[in-house]
Amino acid sequence: MSDSADGKFEELITIVKRLKAPDGCPWDREQTNASLLPFFLEEVYEVIESVDNENWSELKEELGDILLHAVFQAVIAEENGHFNIEDSLKNVNEKLVRRHPHVFGDAKADEAFHAKQNWEAEKHKEKNRQSRLDGVPKTLPALVRAQRLQQKASYAGFDWDEVEQVWDKIHEEIQELKEAQSESTKKHIAEEIGDVLFSVVNLARYLDIAAEDALRKTNKKFTDRFSQVEEGIKAQGKELEDATLEEMDAIWEMAKNADGSNEKK
Repeated sequence: MSDSADGKFEELITIVKRLKAPDGCPWDREQTNASLLPFFLEEVYEVIESVDNENWSELKEELGDILLHAVFQAVIAEENGHFNIEDSLKNVNEKLVRRHPHVFGDAKADEAFHAKQNWEAEKHKEKNRQSRLDGVPKTLPALVRAQRLQQKASYAGFDWDEVEQVWDKIHEEIQELKEAQSESTKKHIAEEIGDVLFSVVNLARYLDIAAEDALRKTNKKFTDRFSQVEEGIKAQGKELEDATLEEMDAIWEMAKNADGSNEKK
């Protein structure tokens, strides 16, 4: 890290402490570690959006906001006598070295998978956890948590050998869902839908695709195309409710062809 970056980071800490001072900003003085969480989460999603849009100017700004929140949290913790930002930096520096024995030690990791295996193994020992699945936050979005659980199991050796086995599992779960839909209770159907979703996420994990990112982008694609359907129907002088499915589907197909997609709806 350059002296300039060091200086800017120190300046950020100084500014936050000034804002938190008795004669600083009334809003900043009132904040707690808990009260800042919704704003921090919003900033994280803004980072995700800027990366999705490949808006690097926006990403530059949003990363600054993330750093602000990290410092803000640490300053509040320091005020309450818990720790300071130097403690956090010391911890992360030591952790990075400790969990990369293939870089800073004698362990071998010829591929990214092996490097992550080393990380997970070291983390498991450090935390003295009972299960390899421990440590995945229960509050994560369900798709993200499913994929992280599957990844952790995979790093421990619990994984399919071939992608066709993953496909077989998906087909098996879909068949079980069909059977539940025809003869079971809503609770059982919901369980089987969960199993189908979990198996599809596992395919994404096996193919090194982030399921959450993939679905988020599909959501955007759907909303963009549906907006074009609404505009197209309006251009015909109709309300959406008065249009037929065939009319809407025709506009949908034009929107799909316009963005270069060949997949079926």
